[in-house]
Amino acid sequence: MISRNTYQRKDGRWESRIYTKCNKPGKTQYRSFYGKTREAAEAKAASYLQELCEASTAEMTVGQLAAEYLSVKTPQLKESTAANYRMKLEKHIIPALGKLAVCSVKAKSIYAFIETMRQSGLSERYISDNVILIKALFRFAYNTYSIMVNLSGIIMPKRARPEVRLLSDKEQDKLKAYIDNSKDRTALGVALSLFTGIRIGELCALQWKDIDLEKRILTVSKTIQRIQTDDPVCRTKLVITEPKSRSSARSIPIPEFLALRLNQYIGKGDSYLLSGIAKPVEPRVMQYRFSQMLKNADLPSVHFHSLRHAFATKCISLGFDVKTLSEILGHSSVELTLNRYVHSSLDRKKACMDKLTWAA
Repeated sequence: MISRNTYQRKDGRWESRIYTKCNKPGKTQYRSFYGKTREAAEAKAASYLQELCEASTAEMTVGQLAAEYLSVKTPQLKESTAANYRMKLEKHIIPALGKLAVCSVKAKSIYAFIETMRQSGLSERYISDNVILIKALFRFAYNTYSIMVNLSGIIMPKRARPEVRLLSDKEQDKLKAYIDNSKDRTALGVALSLFTGIRIGELCALQWKDIDLEKRILTVSKTIQRIQTDDPVCRTKLVITEPKSRSSARSIPIPEFLALRLNQYIGKGDSYLLSGIAKPVEPRVMQYRFSQMLKNADLPSVHFHSLRHAFATKCISLGFDVKTLSEILGHSSVELTLNRYVHSSLDRKKACMDKLTWAA
């Protein structure tokens, strides 16, 4: 394995030193490249590494590298993350770049890949996720085989944040009235998401043992999702895993009115909230039922995730401090809460602006 260190010497020159592990334990070899500037020294070192790469791994293709990457990384990743990586590699990256020799990949190859995905109508965010995976692939190539493919200058596709359609306050009131007249568990799940901000996967994985009605605490400890598999017979499967991130595992206080509603449906500890039995309802089924509910209530079609946005926006308008709200939502930072989940309506903007006065 090779590592590199660049620094300025006492004589003013820059030295880029490449360290190579030897077969003898505790021994290393190094080779230095000099230049008047950091860039000049590093360029010489990079050229040398490229020559090493072409000599030692000239036959390795991106497809072969990807296969090894998956075999090494899969045991280290969540099953859902590994499935996501495999899908992106097999569906997009390998068909486009798989036959190229690893050492021959240049920035223009990645830009051509980006353009092809754009022409396919894929979102900038999805394309960006693929490019991030490509960069991880070539970091693996460098760490494992000392193959240096410099993609640091790649300009990532701009992630345009889609505008989330929220139900207005009046529409939310209409939805709550519909829920009041419904006695099914779908309505219960919608109410829970509207007043706790819980994600759809977390909601579907919620069991009664996760809810303490006496203390009015809901514990989020898992999520459920359908992932792709490499089984030709069963192409997908439902998995229950840890939440999205470490901060997503959290305890949420339950409002009293919601606890009273939950108490009407309480079941055995291992039964799922949305099904009432030991088998869960999967997220896409819940999304379908929510869509039907909106249609029956004569409300506009919105995604289930919009309930989470509506919850965050309502909490801010009620005066929640952002740190508390961020922890309830399971975010890693308050910036994420403010930038992605808090929406300001024109009426709220007017109300805020009306607080300004000419007098001191």
